[in-house]
Amino acid sequence: LLLTGCSNVDAALTMGETKITTAELQATADLILAERSKVDTSQMQLDTGEVLLRNQLQFQILLAGFDEIAKELDVEITSSEIASRRAEIVEQVGGAEALPAALVSASIAPGDFDGYIRAMLTTQKLTQALIQTGVPEADTQTRVQQLFVAKVNELKVEVNPRYGAWDATTGQIVAAEAAGDVVTPSNE
Repeated sequence: LLLTGCSNVDAALTMGETKITTAELQATADLILAERSKVDTSQMQLDTGEVLLRNQLQFQILLAGFDEIAKELDVEITSSEIASRRAEIVEQVGGAEALPAALVSASIAPGDFDGYIRAMLTTQKLTQALIQTGVPEADTQTRVQQLFVAKVNELKVEVNPRYGAWDATTGQIVAAEAAGDVVTPSNE
C-alpha cells in the first residue's frame, strides 16, 4: 500500500500520456544552464532555481497541449514548414551564430526548439482557421488560449507540488506558497 501511494513520486508532471520525470526536468534545466555559459548573458534577465524548473514544466505543457490539439483537429505541420520557420527565426535573431543566445534568452533548450516552432505554427494555423470561420482577428488569441486550456484540462494535468500547483482556470502552473494551507492566521 505504501508503494502504491508513492508510485508517481518521481513525476514532475503528468498530462494524459505525457509524463516528465523530475530527472528529465532537471536535465533540461541543466542543459539550459550549460548553454548560458556559452553566451554573454550580462544583459539578460534569466530565470533560475524553482522559477526555471516551473517555467520549463509550463513550456512542456504548452508543447504537449498544442501537439494534442493538432492531432485532434488534424492540423498538419510539415517538416518543411518547421525548416522554413526555423530559417526565418535564425534570420530574425541575426544568423546562426546569434541563435544560441536567442534560445538562452528565451530559456529554450536546443532540443526543444523544433517543438516550439511546431507549437507556434499550430497556433498560427488555429488563428487562421478561426478567422476563416468569422471570429474577429482581435478575439483569436483569446479563443486559442481557451482551446489550449480546455485541452490540457481534459488531459488532467498533475504537477508535483514541489514545482507549484496547476491553475485550471488560467492553464498555468502557479508557485506554491511555502507554507501552503498548513499555517492559518490566528484570530487573537
